[in-house]
Amino acid sequence: MSVSAAEQKVREDLAAAYRLVAHFGMDDSIYTHISARVPGTQDQFLINPYGMLFRDITASSLVKIDLEGRILEPTDHDVNPAGFTIHSAVHAARHDATCVLHTHTVPGVAVSSLACGLQPCNQWSLQFHDRVVYHAFEGIALNHAERERLVADLGPTAQVLILRNHGLVTLGHSVAEAFILMHNLDRACKVQLAIQATGQPIHPVAPEVAELTARQYEGGDSNRVAGNPDLYAREWRAMLQRLQPAAPSHWRD
Repeated sequence: MSVSAAEQKVREDLAAAYRLVAHFGMDDSIYTHISARVPGTQDQFLINPYGMLFRDITASSLVKIDLEGRILEPTDHDVNPAGFTIHSAVHAARHDATCVLHTHTVPGVAVSSLACGLQPCNQWSLQFHDRVVYHAFEGIALNHAERERLVADLGPTAQVLILRNHGLVTLGHSVAEAFILMHNLDRACKVQLAIQATGQPIHPVAPEVAELTARQYEGGDSNRVAGNPDLYAREWRAMLQRLQPAAPSHWRD
């Protein structure tokens, strides 16, 4: 299979994101998806082969589909079109979303099921202060009619969507951004549940400090790599190292 250099890069990043989701225990057997738009297109996407564990996904095994989940190129794999309902809705409405990542982690589902939702109670959660939107649970996401309501709840700019009683969704201008947002969001949920489990009052953060923190995350000056506009490039490069054997710890001249 011959692909452009741009598509090859997206394929490699997307396969790495699948493996990192598995590495951090954020996968759910063969369910959920991470989808990425094929560079230079508005209606072609890459997604996982249905039935393959996230840990085993490679750049070449990813399947190219359209907005209806139809396979566009010869492949030995198939996809789960019904599982693409959420992703197709987001990609069709939000052309800024290069990558859409959806999880069913235990802390994510737990927080999605709390009436209070995500709380501004820790530094990770403050990244998302006033930047989270919610969509009500309508059953397993198989009904294409739900897409219109989901898109309305998502709106034109949100990058974090909590599906009530279901799970978490992040949108990224890059695969790296979608993954790192999800990684931080899931950790924010874990910390919130740990705090709530103590039964003690949550120490409040002043709204102006919460907003400042969110803007600091968005600025990302300390994370930027010279010459690279992607503020997630430095952390993504480090994340990719988790998929490689650890470097030896002995002294090297």
